[in-house]
Amino acid sequence: MEAVQDIRAAEAPGLRHRIVIVGGGAAGITVAAALKRHDAKLDVAIVEPSESHSYQPGWTLVGAGVFTRRQTEREERSLIPKGVTWIKAAVSAFDPDSNLVRMSDGRALGYDYLVACPGLKIDWDAIQGLKDTLGKNGVCSNYRADMAEYAWELVRSFQGGTALFTQPAMPIKCAGAPQKIMYMMGDHLRRAGRLGSSKLKFCLAGDALFGVPFFVPPLQRAVDDYGIDVCYRHDLIAIDGAAKAALFSVTDKDGVARDVEMRFDMIHVVPPQTGLDVVRESPLANAAGWIDVDSATLRHIRYANVFSLGDAASTTNAKTAAAVRLQSPIVVANLLAAMQDKPMPKTYDGYGSCPLTVALGKIVLAEFAYGGKVTPSFPLDPRVPRKSMWYLKTKFLPWLYWSHMLKGGTIDIRHRERGW
Repeated sequence: MEAVQDIRAAEAPGLRHRIVIVGGGAAGITVAAALKRHDAKLDVAIVEPSESHSYQPGWTLVGAGVFTRRQTEREERSLIPKGVTWIKAAVSAFDPDSNLVRMSDGRALGYDYLVACPGLKIDWDAIQGLKDTLGKNGVCSNYRADMAEYAWELVRSFQGGTALFTQPAMPIKCAGAPQKIMYMMGDHLRRAGRLGSSKLKFCLAGDALFGVPFFVPPLQRAVDDYGIDVCYRHDLIAIDGAAKAALFSVTDKDGVARDVEMRFDMIHVVPPQTGLDVVRESPLANAAGWIDVDSATLRHIRYANVFSLGDAASTTNAKTAAAVRLQSPIVVANLLAAMQDKPMPKTYDGYGSCPLTVALGKIVLAEFAYGGKVTPSFPLDPRVPRKSMWYLKTKFLPWLYWSHMLKGGTIDIRHRERGW
């Protein structure tokens, strides 16, 4: 790998910063704040077009009526760390061979070091008819803030009938989110005395409730408790909102696919998710369209002055805010070492967590690392749904996000592998 200090921009743009961070979401703000905490004199810029910043883990709770949308949002300008330059633009191309990012307004931005964390693409167009009916006709999704509000409208007004919940092929943001809303709706219907007149169906493209087998039993108990019909290897390909019909490609055990139509009164849709087009079309991407980093150091495989974390990175961890919280100090430490031409001092073990809400007030806290290794933070059986984890999810974690993580804090509830 070419030494970082020998890399120079092939052209000299008028706009240049020592460290450029692409993406002002959870990863970008956290890394910028931590860098400034380390050295207030560092020249850091964030490229981010949005004026609003969302706490996305809260959207599922918006869809269940626990949070309001306003609780999940802040103005982006209020989160940009002091001394960090905010370039309010979108990136149109990555040019790592020239140490440049090109922006949608035509400008080129030079850098010595790049932290690429632009997020991923939620592909609403991948499901035929979805964009035309989303937000009406009983079609909702917690993967958009406004649609999460609509989801709650549907949940609280549901008088019975069929509710479908879909999950595409992995990877997606928060692999548990497609079913959390299903369990919370089941609990809501039970409390309202309408569960008996309702049919809940979970239609997922995969063949397991959850990717880490250790956590499947408590989820299966929740499925059985609410009488949910689980339809494996069902991939949503089209939807006709006016007709209240969803079309699935269903693959049998021999790999033969056929189309199956299901009727619904309500449907919660999770679209397929991929690397952003600007990433997939760049030299930074691997064959699958993700930013190609070493899974431990989070440094790019081919470009020594580039790091990546969060949803855009090629790491195989769960794409969650919890993963970003652990990845951020790794990137900061390794980036600072690279700036001094030193070996990478820290490694990431693939930690992520998914608070699996199996009822209102009860959560199975799934924590795991690379290879499905179970790595809980607490000396309690993580398969047991707990009210304490509900408070962790609804009270502590939002505070941790807004008041600590985005300010570059390094508090960590230590996780480790345990036997059960």
